[in-house]
Amino acid sequence: MATTKELNVEDKLRAIYDLQIIDTRIDEIRNVRGELPLEVEDLEDEVTGLSTRLDKLKSDLVTIEEQIKTKKNNIDDHQAAIKKYTAQQKEVRNNREFNSLTKEVEFQELEIQLAEKQIKELKASIDHKKEVISNSKEKLDQKSTHLKHKKAELSDIMAETQKEEAFLTEKSAEYEALIEERLLAAYKRIRSSVRNGLAVVSIERGASAGSFFTIPPQTQVEIAARKKIITDEHSGRILVDASLAEEEREKMQKLFAHL
Repeated sequence: MATTKELNVEDKLRAIYDLQIIDTRIDEIRNVRGELPLEVEDLEDEVTGLSTRLDKLKSDLVTIEEQIKTKKNNIDDHQAAIKKYTAQQKEVRNNREFNSLTKEVEFQELEIQLAEKQIKELKASIDHKKEVISNSKEKLDQKSTHLKHKKAELSDIMAETQKEEAFLTEKSAEYEALIEERLLAAYKRIRSSVRNGLAVVSIERGASAGSFFTIPPQTQVEIAARKKIITDEHSGRILVDASLAEEEREKMQKLFAHL
């Protein structure tokens, strides 16, 4: 890791407050997107899943129709066999041969009955699958349309904010490089532990911004002196005086102005 330039305390406070301003703006941009990227991802998964299911159902239909065709061919074969055995019965010389052929005919008739029953079941399965396919198509169309709208919404947001976010992310890295490792680690730790991501706050009306706890007057004087890094004993946030904060906000506004 490259050695960072040694800054005095005031410069450290300015650098870390600038970093907070930049990171807060990045948070705001990402909050605009909110859960939208995850929504798009979930919808894409749903559409893919529905499409795969639809393809499987259509494939099942083809398979079932082939099975019905095979059963019908089998019935034709059984009927042909019945005709053959019936004809042979007319030429038999004894009851044993006649009874044997009668059993063959009965067997073929049972096979026809079984095949017809199976065809009926397969046709019922086709009707059910066609209904499921119809419902799946309708659901797929709805999800695809919803996905299209969400993608367009995300694309619009990305188009509006992508350039700014890229610039800010680059600036965030630049400011991080100015800050000593221990202070930067503390900043990131505090930032990750607070709901609004504010690790560095200014003093407002005698209290740290966003807090109802008053900062003792002596501590306020020390913060204004900018001679050491002071944290709020209640929230753990790094504190800067209002004047420094205002100066840095104005500086950052000028930096962002060209975006």
